[in-house]
Amino acid sequence: MIYTLTLNPALDRTIHVDGLTCDVANRIIEEHRFPGGKGIDVSKVLTALGTPNTALGFVGGFRGDELEALLVGEGVSCDFVRIAGETRSNIIVREHDTGCQMMLNSKGPEVEPSAIMSLLRKLRGCNDMALLTIGGSLPPNIKPAIYRACIEIGRDNGARVVLDADGEALRGGIRGRPYAIKPNVHELGGLVGRELEGVEQVLDASRTPLEAGVEVVLASMGPDGIVLSTRDGAWQAVPPAVKAINTIGAGDSAVAGFVHGIRLGLRPEEAVRWAVAAGTATTMREGTALARKEEIEGLLPQIRIDRLR
Repeated sequence: MIYTLTLNPALDRTIHVDGLTCDVANRIIEEHRFPGGKGIDVSKVLTALGTPNTALGFVGGFRGDELEALLVGEGVSCDFVRIAGETRSNIIVREHDTGCQMMLNSKGPEVEPSAIMSLLRKLRGCNDMALLTIGGSLPPNIKPAIYRACIEIGRDNGARVVLDADGEALRGGIRGRPYAIKPNVHELGGLVGRELEGVEQVLDASRTPLEAGVEVVLASMGPDGIVLSTRDGAWQAVPPAVKAINTIGAGDSAVAGFVHGIRLGLRPEEAVRWAVAAGTATTMREGTALARKEEIEGLLPQIRIDRLR
């Protein structure tokens, strides 16, 4: 079974307006609500691809109820730990006149220690775990070290763990030796302490997590696709030129595509084709809507894979 872990999920509210003007009443044209968070997005795309999975994490309050209900309505299996606080809500405002998109992200609720222990026990009890994805921001009172603990539990269960985080969460998570990490080029640069420009610098920076025990580094480079590095070689998966409407959820979709490919029995350098197809398909959709199966499959033949090393 594939499990996704989101410690700080959100009920995303996407608002469409013609434009924003200060000090006047701005009229909302349309509004949508989506379950959000890195692992949540991974679960949604995996489900769209027909890959069974279970979403884990913390939810609380009325927004937590709505988030879970929306996921269940999409066919996503959920096994959340309930908390006393209210699940956070993020606001995305999209201007039709300019195409500008603004995100207002809340920090989320604090999580009581008993709930943290309940989640760790739940993870340990997932004896059928084959793949585990972990990602996203942390609730304000939880330290990044929890990612390392969750990764080690996943590894103890025999799972391949994919980590999508940045900053201290990425740095600490790598100490747990996940199977794969998926930083973007800026996050990978933060990990090695320098700005990265071009494929060669990305390849050089990828050596750091590989030497720390990570088996696969998926460095996303926007329209230049993904550079995948392993100890045995490196490849670049390049998408076709498309009109990108938004980038929200593109990285999460790429993780889902990669995990889907691994579940199909593909080697990492083959599974990365699914990652780029899924990420690219999501950039072609508005708001926080994620890629659909037919869109991903339609892009697959258009993804070019180049051997770099």
